[in-house]
Amino acid sequence: MFEFSPTDYQAMALSAKVAITATILSLPFGYAAAYMLVFSRLRGKAVLDGVINLPLVVPPVVVGYLLLLLLGERGWAGALLRQWDVHIVFTWWAAVLASLVVGFPLLVRSIRIGMEGIDERLLQASRTLGAPWYDSLTTIILPLSGRSVMAGATLMFARSLGEFGATIIIAGNIPGVTQTIPLAIYDYTNTPGGDSMALSLCLVSVGISFSVLLLNEALVKRFSRHRRP
Repeated sequence: MFEFSPTDYQAMALSAKVAITATILSLPFGYAAAYMLVFSRLRGKAVLDGVINLPLVVPPVVVGYLLLLLLGERGWAGALLRQWDVHIVFTWWAAVLASLVVGFPLLVRSIRIGMEGIDERLLQASRTLGAPWYDSLTTIILPLSGRSVMAGATLMFARSLGEFGATIIIAGNIPGVTQTIPLAIYDYTNTPGGDSMALSLCLVSVGISFSVLLLNEALVKRFSRHRRP
């Protein structure tokens, strides 16, 4: 049985807190972005698609550094937030923001795939009957893309749980404040004799991620049964 320190338990709790918060906050924006990419006729969708997927090809450290420049003391967003006495850098909210930005493309891509699989004839019939766009969204698109939303949320959560590069830049590695499981593992690997605890936290991370995957699979099966006539 592994013996974890209070700091380790704080890192576990913070990792779950950050991943859950980032996933919940990203869902409405991810769904809106996927909807625009699939169903809207806006010009420049290719540019929007490229911006959304940019964090997938840019190193997470670069993402974290750009966020630090934006929200730091000399950044325009940071200066604006300080007027309301709001500080994000080196807080757990910075870890949430880093996870949100890095995991957002996975969420959007998963939802987009689900939306692209919707039969266009259903939407055409909805328009023929005079249904407004929001009616088609809530009665056709949302129910038929439910599985892709759950899959995207699972990917977003797992990516947030393992986020390291952007987080350590903008949130730092402060035990009990911003230290998540990956950052705690990093600390242990740089500490003499810390290999066993690093492995223990790795197993915890794998266990949490595997549990989330099992939960997602159970929810998808339940969702599929409810959709059957």
